[in-house]
Amino acid sequence: MYDQLKLDNQVCFRLYTASRLITQAYRPLLDPLGLTYPQYLVMMVLWEQDNQLVGDLCRHLMLDTNTLTPLLQRMEKEGLVIRTRGIADGRQTLVSLTKKGLHLEEQAKDIPSCLAKSWQSAPIDEQQGIAFVAALDAMINSLKER
Repeated sequence: MYDQLKLDNQVCFRLYTASRLITQAYRPLLDPLGLTYPQYLVMMVLWEQDNQLVGDLCRHLMLDTNTLTPLLQRMEKEGLVIRTRGIADGRQTLVSLTKKGLHLEEQAKDIPSCLAKSWQSAPIDEQQGIAFVAALDAMINSLKER
C-alpha cells in the first residue's frame, strides 16, 4: 500500500472531520434561534455590515451564487432577510436584515464563547491558536487561487 493513500496521512480528512464536528457542535446552540450553520454564517456577515449585494456575500462566504441563493430564499421565507433588486442595476440583488434578523444578533452574541468552552480541554494555547488560524488562512488562500 502507498503511504500517501493511508487515511491517517491525509490532512484533508482531518479538516473534513473537524468541519463536520464543529458544525455538529453548533447545532444545539443554533436550534433555539431557528438557524442552520450556513444561515448563521450569512447572519454574521450581515450583522457586521447590513445591506449587502449577493455577490459580496458570496465573496465573504466563499460560496457560489447557486449555493447562496436557495439559502437566502429560505431565510427570506423565515422573515430573517429581505432581498430587493438593485436600483442602478436590476441584475443585482441587495440583502438586508429584517427586524427579526437584527433581533437574533442579541440572542446569538454568546454562541462563540459557548462553543469555545467546548474546546477548553484541547491542549492549545493562544499562540498556537493564532498560528493555526494563520495556517488555515494561508491554505484557504492558496486553494482559492486555483
